[in-house]
Amino acid sequence: MPELTLTALRVVVEVARRGSFTSAAEALGYTQSAVSRQVGAAESAVRSPLFERGARGVVPTPAGEVLVRHARRVLDQLAAAEAEVAGLRDRLAGRLVVGAFPTAAAQQVPRAIARLQRAHPALAVDLREAGSPALVRQLRARRVEVALVARGDGLPEPDLSGLRAEHLARGVLGVAVSVEHPLAARGEVRVEDLAGEAWVVGSGEGPQFGAWPTLAEPRTAYRVQSWQTRLGIVAAGLAVSLVPRSSAEVLPRSVTWLPVVDPALQLDRETLVLTRPEPGPAARSFVRALREVAAPAGDA
Repeated sequence: MPELTLTALRVVVEVARRGSFTSAAEALGYTQSAVSRQVGAAESAVRSPLFERGARGVVPTPAGEVLVRHARRVLDQLAAAEAEVAGLRDRLAGRLVVGAFPTAAAQQVPRAIARLQRAHPALAVDLREAGSPALVRQLRARRVEVALVARGDGLPEPDLSGLRAEHLARGVLGVAVSVEHPLAARGEVRVEDLAGEAWVVGSGEGPQFGAWPTLAEPRTAYRVQSWQTRLGIVAAGLAVSLVPRSSAEVLPRSVTWLPVVDPALQLDRETLVLTRPEPGPAARSFVRALREVAAPAGDA
């Protein structure tokens, strides 16, 4: 009796997903006749038709639905096994602890972790979120191996002595408003446009936690701890919030980020990547991944 092969299982699953022999052949890089042969071989193995023609293409028969369900599990387990075996060959394995201040943890760091783990599936990354001064202390205490910290005007100057520091991005501030806010349709706003707006601010230290720095008497309507709550209040149209450009890509769809034209603001900030003087291979690889994901975006 013919036996089921992995190739036949992949073809059967793809035909079921696409609803077409032709589309499955294009997705797999096979000819349509090769797809038909593989489906025929699978039908011979299970001794039952697997597909029938419907109004919108082919659909699995009851036997086909059963085979597709089990085939997906088999193929998923095979992929997991291949990844695990690849990890055994990978010299980067184990656990890397990374620390980042909140806005970096929301945007740059997750993209770098994803890039790193695609190349090194046996390496687990543990992300810790904290303020910059705390991250410097954790790095010195060897509780984290890589730290992303913010430095510049309005922020405590970190003690970088004995540490390896690399510039990642320049900091730029803007304002987040609800998509229904009158300012949302503009490409940019002037600082005078923000006069009289209600602000939601954070509880931390530094200009990113307050209202726009050069407003004479900003009206603080809400003071909260988390960025999620701040953005929720913005999305509801209750207030506007100061947000770094580095977080613009991860804002909710109901929130718009706008640059602010403000000649009076002389705010120079940057994101630094810190490691100990001789970082290990995993830390070096993570820093390289950070540079790669930051390169297209430019300054933060």
